Amino acid sequence: MKPQKTPRAETYLEVQERAPKAYKDLDFINRRSARTMRILAEYLQPQEILQKHKIHHTAIFFGSARILSPERLERRKTDYEQRRAAARTAAEKAALKTVKKEIDVAERYSKYYQAASEAAALITEWSLAFKPGKRIYVCSGGGPGIMEAANRGAHEAGGRSVGLNISLPFEQAPNGYISPELNFEFHYFFMRKYWFLYLAKAMLVFPGGFGTMDELFELLTLVQTGKIVKKIPIILYGSEFWNKVFNFKALADFGMISRSDLDLFRIVDDPREAFDIIVESLPDEYHSHKPSRY
Repeated sequence: MKPQKTPRAETYLEVQERAPKAYKDLDFINRRSARTMRILAEYLQPQEILQKHKIHHTAIFFGSARILSPERLERRKTDYEQRRAAARTAAEKAALKTVKKEIDVAERYSKYYQAASEAAALITEWSLAFKPGKRIYVCSGGGPGIMEAANRGAHEAGGRSVGLNISLPFEQAPNGYISPELNFEFHYFFMRKYWFLYLAKAMLVFPGGFGTMDELFELLTLVQTGKIVKKIPIILYGSEFWNKVFNFKALADFGMISRSDLDLFRIVDDPREAFDIIVESLPDEYHSHKPSRY
């Protein structure tokens, strides 16, 4: 009987290629059965990075991704004028009417982009007077529109800011003003919400759509029910918008909320007023300094 040939021992690299360790097996990591690990990763990774950079306190900005920066608005207007000059057919001219309406709306609400940027700059410039671990860092959802305005204001004031992006099939891509080391990408909305609220010392809400309303009413509910016990000023910016979109007083009139619940938020129309409300809500140690542009 012929002796059996001794099998060749596999090298370490060969074993790793044939049978990777579980935490390196992307096929496994992306399965339903590993969802708990993915959720945990979206808790632990931001925690480690934020602690490393001494980000303990934030002012969170919410608002529409569709509100244009002054530069983008000017480009849209220029493009419209060029297309209008070149339009020949009735169909082309009809399509331009829709574009013109969109531009008119964008022009009307571009003031909120500028207000968000100014509020973020005020907070950032003021906060730079304190040690890194005590500073209030601007934090946005990381995308365009009001989110971009907030990160831009912080950047132009010489400070860092946080962007908590969420993977979406449209609208959402990190804006260029987020501090690169503080640019996060989330898959799970609820983990993103956690990091918004866990560090928040203030919430500024500008005009927006479903996503903005979701964040606003979730925080209002958490404060109303006592699930969040720390003091978080909730500031709604733009009385023209908020008083038309919601009749908060009617909720109290119908008995759906208490009269005292109307005190959970403030409606303002001035970035400096928003800044004042935030500073007044903080401990006395924060009251000794005001930004030079104030």
